[in-house]
Amino acid sequence: MKDKRILFVSSEVVPYLPETELSSTAFNVAKNAHSKGVQTRIFMPRYGVINERRHQLHEVIRLSGMNLVVNDMDMPLIIKVASIPKERMQVYFIDNEEYFKRKAVFSDEDDNLFSDNDERAIFFAKGVVETVKKLNWAPDIIHVHGWLASLLPLYLKEFYKEEPLFTESKIITSLYDNSFEGNLNENLAEKVKFDNIGDDKVSTLKTPSYTNILKSAIENSDAIIHGSETISEELNSYIVEKELPVLEYQTENLKETYLEFYANLISED
Repeated sequence: MKDKRILFVSSEVVPYLPETELSSTAFNVAKNAHSKGVQTRIFMPRYGVINERRHQLHEVIRLSGMNLVVNDMDMPLIIKVASIPKERMQVYFIDNEEYFKRKAVFSDEDDNLFSDNDERAIFFAKGVVETVKKLNWAPDIIHVHGWLASLLPLYLKEFYKEEPLFTESKIITSLYDNSFEGNLNENLAEKVKFDNIGDDKVSTLKTPSYTNILKSAIENSDAIIHGSETISEELNSYIVEKELPVLEYQTENLKETYLEFYANLISED
């Protein structure tokens, strides 16, 4: 895998957010790949709870400045970057005043999901792709972690399907036991369809539950990794139905097993 390129896209990454199974795994697999000579880029949202001074985030003017259209609204894209101490790994942050300034991650102080989480997910997916395009950096693997990042596979396979930078990229989605109660905004499917994504491609999202958002990611991915020991039976059955390569939950040799899984996926071509 030396000199291969892996794009890690995660809704959570330590040390910028508290340590969870998801945030730790996203960081550790990227760190290990980087240490083995893999070229890595990490992307996450710039939530308002992230202390920019402590983590030394700074805006990258040459990457910022474009507007992304979300549900017929122009939303300015701001790109910030930081380096993880000791690792010499850069993390890119997708930012927007409307979507990510608030001092919370997914829900308000009463633990209610933000009503615009659907648009935040669309903005994040588009922001990642547009920034990678500006970097002119073609990844061999795109590894997605977390439900807020889970619209990325759909957008890559549909909205950006003519983009030559990603034609050889393999998409892997990691599934975690971190579901939310209820649904996202009921208009999610219509907002995705606004981007000329066909009705048949968004049918899974018409009830925008945690499970259905992950099903959309599964059906637009090339392989799946179990990031948690427990994954819902419904999602497990869906993976089997789609006949995708699967890496089961790892308790030992996690780092090496992930690299081997990446290599096997690339070599299938």
